[in-house]
Amino acid sequence: MSHSPKKTAEIITSFCAALVLGAVVLLTQTNVISAQSSNFQGGSPEISQTPDMANIRILFPAGVRSSWHTHSWGQLLMIEEGIGLHQIRGRAIEEFQVGEPYWTPADVEHWHGAHPDVDALQLTIYEGEVVWLDPVTDSQYQGLRVRPQSRSVD
Repeated sequence: MSHSPKKTAEIITSFCAALVLGAVVLLTQTNVISAQSSNFQGGSPEISQTPDMANIRILFPAGVRSSWHTHSWGQLLMIEEGIGLHQIRGRAIEEFQVGEPYWTPADVEHWHGAHPDVDALQLTIYEGEVVWLDPVTDSQYQGLRVRPQSRSVD
């Protein structure tokens, strides 16, 4: 099978570009691995990753919230930007600021979302099954809000 000189040049150029890209990725990853291993002393930590664990960033626009739900393993949340709200059924709504993590135990009915006036970017980490329940009504969402107890070490 013969190719025109132009087609042959395109094939060679594509092959060379793929080789360069592969070398860049390989060298970059090697540097990252070396830098990471130099950050630990006295041995190497073991990193465990499972396909069942999810870590997701969710941007809740102001006023948006999830429905009531549970997690079979529990859920760790942290607000990265804005103000987040979280409520365990039967309790007051808790208001969380940037950098404040909160944990919801397994099989506890809860919802989370954004403050009525401020977006919230939330990092969520959970494993296992999510069971979705009824929607959070406007009156539930507008319920009593409190700030959680201080988490400072002072």
